[in-house]
Amino acid sequence: MSDFGFPILFALGLWWFSTGVVLYVDNLPGRTFRWTMLGGVAVLAIAIFGFVVSSASMSVAMNYVAFTCGVIVWGVLEMSYFTGYAIGPRKIACPEKCSQWQRFRLAIMTSLYHELAIMVTGLLLVIISWDEPNQVGAWTFIVLWLMRWSAKLNLFFGVPNLNEDWLPEPLRYLKTYMKKRGMNLLFPISVTTATVIVVLIVLKATALQVTDAEMVGYTLVATLLALAILEHWFLVLPIPDEALWHWALPTKQSNPHR
Repeated sequence: MSDFGFPILFALGLWWFSTGVVLYVDNLPGRTFRWTMLGGVAVLAIAIFGFVVSSASMSVAMNYVAFTCGVIVWGVLEMSYFTGYAIGPRKIACPEKCSQWQRFRLAIMTSLYHELAIMVTGLLLVIISWDEPNQVGAWTFIVLWLMRWSAKLNLFFGVPNLNEDWLPEPLRYLKTYMKKRGMNLLFPISVTTATVIVVLIVLKATALQVTDAEMVGYTLVATLLALAILEHWFLVLPIPDEALWHWALPTKQSNPHR
């Protein structure tokens, strides 16, 4: 079991640090956002190059590179959203007494450009790694994408902890599209489905016939998915998760996560 320790810790550390970096830069003064995005574009280019290189080789080292590049690509896209550079055409609060369908339609318009950017980027990464021996980078991005959509839908249908405090001030209107309630029917489905997938990936990672490289790849992706499940639980349980990223947020902020 010691063979699984390092990839688990690596995924955990990268998840924690990358989340903190995104939260930190997105809560800096607005005048810094241009430089943030210029740096983000440069990092994105390097990450895509690393993604291309790592996809061509199924080795332990290249699995770590692919995983890291997938997380970085995702992080830059998230940064573009929270800095306001890639959001959507609607930038105002949700009207009061809005039906659920109207609220859903308007909520999509608040992040339409960002969702399209994610779709295009995801398609690009899948094309790059298609028929290549290393799919870890693509799996990483897809896990983050699907679990983000799951989290957004749960926020829309209603959860106890909206975590709106960590939204940058210009995006505070987004909280009007969320709903605060004890539970929604989607949450147990989301968590149960993701947990089953984690178990299946772990079973693949522990199978006797897998290589060291495959074991590392499966473990990295399974750990990331498990962390995404943990983030879902942060939405409903009274867990003081703000301590995890206290260093990345202004003192008045709390309850951060992706």
